[in-house]
Amino acid sequence: MSLRRRIVTTAACVAVFLGSWTLLHHVWYRSSGEIVDTPEYEAYGDQMVAGKVPYRDFQVEYPPGALLPMLAPEVTARPGDFGSYGHSFEKWMAGAGVLMTLLAAAALSALRASPWRFVAALGLVAVSPLLLGDLMLSRFDLWAAALTVGSVAALLAGSDLAGGAVLGAAIATKLFPAVLVPLGLAWVWRRRGRRAAAWWLALVVGVCAVVYLPFVVLAPAGVGHSFGIQLHRPLQIESLGAAVLLAAHDIGGYAVSVETSYGSQNLVSGASGAVAAVTSVVQVLALIAVWVAFARGPARGERLVAAAAASVAVFIGLGKVLSPQYMVWLIPLVPLVRSRLAAILLTAALVLTQIEFPGRYWQLPDLHAGIAWEVFARDLVVLALAVVLGRLVLRAHAVDPHRARLEALRAIRPQPE
Repeated sequence: MSLRRRIVTTAACVAVFLGSWTLLHHVWYRSSGEIVDTPEYEAYGDQMVAGKVPYRDFQVEYPPGALLPMLAPEVTARPGDFGSYGHSFEKWMAGAGVLMTLLAAAALSALRASPWRFVAALGLVAVSPLLLGDLMLSRFDLWAAALTVGSVAALLAGSDLAGGAVLGAAIATKLFPAVLVPLGLAWVWRRRGRRAAAWWLALVVGVCAVVYLPFVVLAPAGVGHSFGIQLHRPLQIESLGAAVLLAAHDIGGYAVSVETSYGSQNLVSGASGAVAAVTSVVQVLALIAVWVAFARGPARGERLVAAAAASVAVFIGLGKVLSPQYMVWLIPLVPLVRSRLAAILLTAALVLTQIEFPGRYWQLPDLHAGIAWEVFARDLVVLALAVVLGRLVLRAHAVDPHRARLEALRAIRPQPE
């Protein structure tokens, strides 16, 4: 695909993304109800503007890098204007979505994607706001997703240092990109050697430490508390483990209840603790399996994007918490993979999430069977997506059918004397 066609296609997809973003404020989205996080972000931003130090003067549940997208809207919002922060935040996140689209295009270019594949993959990213719905407007996950795909694009383009630096920044923003570190380490090691891999890992850790260090020095207990919140969260009601227990409740009358803590609604039952522990163990084992499979195979770009998407899908699908905004993390990664089935499963997961959240979410804590089964279906789709992506990683020598076809043609073509 020529450079000119890539630029034109990318510009068109950016326009489609912005058009999709604009439509979130109109048509059927106006009646979907609102469950937004921006008031919490605004409270953090207001306190920082007032001179208070995060983690020391007020508690923050997010990593320090997340403070940037929360503080940025304070620059463009009108002081004293009710609702101005929310509108400003949406504009900043629209910019993050545009950046995510551009970086996904850069990754596809590094993969030497065919014209059809380039258009289809980037088109899926562009229409993702319509597929997932208006929860994208009030969460900063687009910024974390943009950083994550940016690190992958840099690695694919051979800019290892840039990829390491961006990945470190992504981890300091949302933590989940840490599942890509073993993949990046194996990628650099196989292509550049052990010494280069060690420097790459040091860069990732160093960038992350630079973001964390000032707050660790000023408020070590506050930073530790932010980690503790994430580690000790109970079985969130939208997770796969909770969906299994809700199915048992609907079919067999298994006793469950719902409590609100850690900023979410969580399922409580005699087996909820065990289910959370088991799914967490399976999650870790599945991640290790993906990392080992990738490290043992050839360091090809197609395998890297498949392993990256698989790692994030496993992290989401088998975690004890599955908030709807986690779907944003998959949007720039899965379309990079050469798999129509993966794209279909991603689309289904996004649409099923929109059906549940935010319009019907509060039916779930009320143990409404219909929405509980819908969430169960979404969780199974995410799990199926992780399996499909994982199989692509395992097929180390069959991930590139075009390469295999060319090699087969060369094998049967008569060679000159």
